[in-house]
Amino acid sequence: MDRTIAVFGASGSKPGDAHYDEGVACGTLLAQNGFAVATGGYGGTMEAVSLGARQAGGRVIGVTAPTVFPHRSGPNSHLTDEIPAGSLIDRIATLTDDSDGVIALHGSLGTAAELMVAWNLAFVARFSNDTPKPVVAVGSPWRDLVPHLETELATDAGVVDVVDSVVEAVAIMVDRLT
Repeated sequence: MDRTIAVFGASGSKPGDAHYDEGVACGTLLAQNGFAVATGGYGGTMEAVSLGARQAGGRVIGVTAPTVFPHRSGPNSHLTDEIPAGSLIDRIATLTDDSDGVIALHGSLGTAAELMVAWNLAFVARFSNDTPKPVVAVGSPWRDLVPHLETELATDAGVVDVVDSVVEAVAIMVDRLT
């Protein structure tokens, strides 16, 4: 079975903007390196990652939340699989539990919540003698936020790699998971 990387990012990015292009590149690189991708399944960065992965021949999983987002017209057209979730909590749990690693791209509150759950799961994995899944945050605002939270919350930011590019993020996944 494919190794799956969950990718989180902004729902508001549009084709042609830098964050959308970054998502396409991330999906492409992941698929070219043999990973399936999983996203929230809708537009913006989720669509961009899906597009890049699909164009590169990869498997694309969308974990949607139709009852939470009834105004959305449905999942993006690049998915190979859709998994509907009943709530945002279920959606985040499915994305983090069913993936082998997580990449957080530029986003807003939802992306931050997803990153925090992945970070917490990686942090507590050691208490059950599990190996933490790789968690990578790309660029701003993570570059400032992760060290700040490490200090303010007295936690371990060492389980989150903060990098400047999707090339670096995918290289970490390749290094740790293949």
